Amino acid sequence: MSFDERKKSRVTLLDVARHANVSRATASLVLRKSPLVGSETRSRVEQAMRDLGYVYNIGAARLRVERSQIIGAIVPNLTNPFFAELLSGIEEVIGETGKVVLLANSGDKVERQATLLQRMREHGVDGVILCPAADTPPALSEEIADWGMPVVQVLRHISFDMDYVGADYAAGMRQAVDYLASLGHEKIAFAAHGPVQSAYQERVDGFRDAMLSKALDPGILIHFPAQLGEIASATHLLFDQATRPTAVICFNHLVALGLSAGLHDCGLTIGRDLSLIGFDDVADEEAIRPKLTSVSTGPVTIGEMAARLLLERIANPDLPPRRVVNDTALHVRESCGRPM
Repeated sequence: MSFDERKKSRVTLLDVARHANVSRATASLVLRKSPLVGSETRSRVEQAMRDLGYVYNIGAARLRVERSQIIGAIVPNLTNPFFAELLSGIEEVIGETGKVVLLANSGDKVERQATLLQRMREHGVDGVILCPAADTPPALSEEIADWGMPVVQVLRHISFDMDYVGADYAAGMRQAVDYLASLGHEKIAFAAHGPVQSAYQERVDGFRDAMLSKALDPGILIHFPAQLGEIASATHLLFDQATRPTAVICFNHLVALGLSAGLHDCGLTIGRDLSLIGFDDVADEEAIRPKLTSVSTGPVTIGEMAARLLLERIANPDLPPRRVVNDTALHVRESCGRPM
């Protein structure tokens, strides 16, 4: 094979898409003679294929049709009970098809996530449900498209060029703020936690927007340690502010667990001395006393949705990218009262 031939053989469908200024999904539709693509776009893509010398690898395509009956799932923190509930939803749907789930923990590290994705490709998984690690570059979506491996993003997103299933975090924050405001709270803090990623940013932005909609100060934003064991000892951060809050909305249930312990250690009573609202509403929140008011994001339902989207994507790779956002619900229990 000559140098030019070898060079042409390395041309990918993503190269064609970029040359034609279309998405990889559109280029794939053209390749499969889909009627969903307009004639002008089809001509442009076909011309790009000719210009670049793109050759469709029928053998590789046939191999992709074969199924391993394995679905990959990569999450950032297996010690978080929230992900256990998410995975139970995934396994419920995947198990009905006779497939099995290969679970992996990225530790919220981009490098480890890259290794795990490569290993899953090597094992020939049929597809992957991915909760992207913090700082994952958006370019990963293009790499995944070039691999031809079906992937559904869950809870966090790096690109809407891939399927995504998550929760309406902004609506959840609005429900929490509205409830506290109805009790008379004006000094409401947001207890943040963990690295910045899409879900983090949507919760922070949702809190600020909800507070501003009530003409309340959104400035009491406190970042707590990443480790659960360190949150309780950092409870003093709530009271080191220029404005001492009368209520706190937590980034997730881990922060709520830590603060409930810290407030107890400070001799304060939740619901009387300080109101507390959790986020995610996983099962162990029922174990807190007083029972914790929390925003439910429905992790089991999200897991089920993600699994169904992935199965549909495997069956029909040419589907356009889908975005499914689960409704949230505020579960009122005993951890909130009127400000003193």
